[in-house]
Amino acid sequence: MNRLRNRLIAVFLAATIVPLIVTLWIMTSLLERSLSYATTEQLDRLSKSLEETGREYYRQARALLRRDAQAGALAHTRFSEPDRSHWPSPVTEFWESGEAERFVLSGVDGNRLDYLVRHDDQVWMYNRLLGDVRMEELTGQYREARRLVEFAKARDLRRGFTTALVILVAAVWLVSFTLLVYVANRMSQPIQALTAGLSELASGHHTRIDIQRNDEIGRAIDAFNHTAGQLKQNRERLVYLAQIASWQTLARKMAHELKNSLTPIRLTVEEILARQPTSDRQFMAEAVQIVVNEVESLERRVRAFSDFSSDPPLRPTAIDVNTLLQERVSLLKPGHADVSYDLELGENLPAAVADVDRVRGILTNLLENAAEAAGPGGRVLGLSYASQHQVHLEIHDSGPGLRDEALKTLFEPTITFKSRGMGLGLSIARKDALVCGGDLILIDGRLGGAGFRVVLPRASGARV
Repeated sequence: MNRLRNRLIAVFLAATIVPLIVTLWIMTSLLERSLSYATTEQLDRLSKSLEETGREYYRQARALLRRDAQAGALAHTRFSEPDRSHWPSPVTEFWESGEAERFVLSGVDGNRLDYLVRHDDQVWMYNRLLGDVRMEELTGQYREARRLVEFAKARDLRRGFTTALVILVAAVWLVSFTLLVYVANRMSQPIQALTAGLSELASGHHTRIDIQRNDEIGRAIDAFNHTAGQLKQNRERLVYLAQIASWQTLARKMAHELKNSLTPIRLTVEEILARQPTSDRQFMAEAVQIVVNEVESLERRVRAFSDFSSDPPLRPTAIDVNTLLQERVSLLKPGHADVSYDLELGENLPAAVADVDRVRGILTNLLENAAEAAGPGGRVLGLSYASQHQVHLEIHDSGPGLRDEALKTLFEPTITFKSRGMGLGLSIARKDALVCGGDLILIDGRLGGAGFRVVLPRASGARV
């Protein structure tokens, strides 16, 4: 599944559809809210119409009440001067004003109109109910309408909604753009790191990208890290093989020169011994034997260097590593009867592809070195297991381990004059492992001593 493509499609849809939906929702909400309010012009006209209607109704009610009162068609209430202390306050205010007549609203919320008329020392009061019309309530509604008109004019409702819409839409797009930049950065950062890593790798520097992802980019980064690691190993192997090739050339020349010199030396010494008188023959025989022994020792080293400098043809075949390891242990075990050998062999291991003679030589060298390092009563452990592309063999010993000085030149060919070994075993073993497409690696020993791992290429689908 193309997860990167699907993710890009999802990001595009989210960056376009989601802001659109949010914007439409905001516009709809604001529109519905704006419709719940009357416009300023409509409210202004309505309030003025309400005012005119109220005034006209009040004027007609006054005219009818005055006409009926003057025609004597209405009953009235008289307030005399002697009873002034009991007059209602509107009547008292009218009397004190000196006016001839006055209209006063009374009742519940002004639903009654009173008509006050002065007659000598009396005040006559006529009244009429206004029905369901309450003038004071009507006046309050008019005042509230005018207040809303003034408030709407001051706030400019249309401009407020427009500004709010612009701000909210801009905020939605800004958030969407920020999220889009964040997602794009998360996608582009690994690609930039991969590009930088490729540049570093092309310039010859080893690099690694520490980014974990579960998509195409993540798989590309894993492949890059694997390739970079393989290139580093291959570069180290090529350098080592180039050094081995140089040492082989030097060993070939040195072996040739030493061989040419040792043979005349040996023949000359033996000739000197043959021509000596009988009286001095015993001394000369001992001296000659010492020289001959040293010459033979040098000849053995010359042969070792000749073997080191030679490269027999490579014959890769499918190898059962478990059987080969058991064979080598069985062959070498009688020579080290005081050493304990243990094997931990993997089950159903795939076959390895290598030159069987070279692998035998590698295991023989490692097992011999392990037995010598372990010493009497020591232990040697052999392991076998497989990974995705390789088959592994490990040899561990319970010896004292390797000194720091030895670690620096462990796989370099050296000349040693020990009674056993020429100092070329590990260098030849690693060279053979590299030629077979694998490697020989020093690892931490599981028994307290040294540990070596032989890495061999795995046969594709083959089992032996």
